[in-house]
Amino acid sequence: MTTINNSLVKPKVWNVIGTTISNNATSAEAIQEAGLDFEVVKHPNTHSLPSGINVISDNSYFTYRTDTEAILGDKIGSDYAVIQNTKAFDIFDGIAGGKNLIKYETAGALGYGETIFVTAKLPGHIRVGREDLIDNYLFLTSTHNGTGCITIAFTPVRIWCSNTLNAALRNCSNAVYIRHTASAEEKLKSAHKILGLSDQLTVELEAIFNRWARIKITDPHVKRLIQLAMIPNKETYQKLKTGREAELSSHYNNMVSSVFDYAMTANSQQELTTKGTLFGAYNSIIMKSKRLCKATS
Repeated sequence: MTTINNSLVKPKVWNVIGTTISNNATSAEAIQEAGLDFEVVKHPNTHSLPSGINVISDNSYFTYRTDTEAILGDKIGSDYAVIQNTKAFDIFDGIAGGKNLIKYETAGALGYGETIFVTAKLPGHIRVGREDLIDNYLFLTSTHNGTGCITIAFTPVRIWCSNTLNAALRNCSNAVYIRHTASAEEKLKSAHKILGLSDQLTVELEAIFNRWARIKITDPHVKRLIQLAMIPNKETYQKLKTGREAELSSHYNNMVSSVFDYAMTANSQQELTTKGTLFGAYNSIIMKSKRLCKATS
């Protein structure tokens, strides 16, 4: 088993929130502003035997950043292909149609850089009720640790941190998933086809959100939805499922209370579309998640 000791590498890079990109930034500028202009290398794992011989593996690899030498993944197969951040941004530019169509909003990395993301604001809005306008985003996320895949999708969630990234992944539509293999770049180039579905997505989400805005729910139901939406792991879910709420962590309970207070008292939650509605509960979870990310950064 390979042991990762990132305490020995150059200064730790740990971004739990993204960077807001400057207006009219190009992909090259956006990647620099977000601190994603680093290179990732895949290298065979080495096994040290008791005899002192070092055996280089031919089917087990690890990845690391060349700037900080932080190890990003250590259990990677031979068919895994690294997609550099610069390449992902270039392809994202092509998918989104260039800066004449989209505006880069946020980009960032989670952990030591093993997960990266970029979001772009699209033209048009989702209208809920008469005056509640929601922005549309196209996002790309990729990993360098051998897990997951490259994902490109539409979402009404502005990705800012790990919470909002997870929310976007749960609430995305018309997504394209591409494994990190040798053919990944060619497959990414054809992913522009999903952009043609953006108008359809706007219509579908507008119908869903307006339906949610007409569904009334009680305060206890709002709290329950918040509890389920903010679950950090399987253990917490099992405790909620089996009625062992007394065993829940104080951190989790405080987070749920913060979102619930926002749902009950925030000015944006007093509108006809949000007050006591399913859409209001959804809106409070998304909006408060962003604030929690910023507060803990």
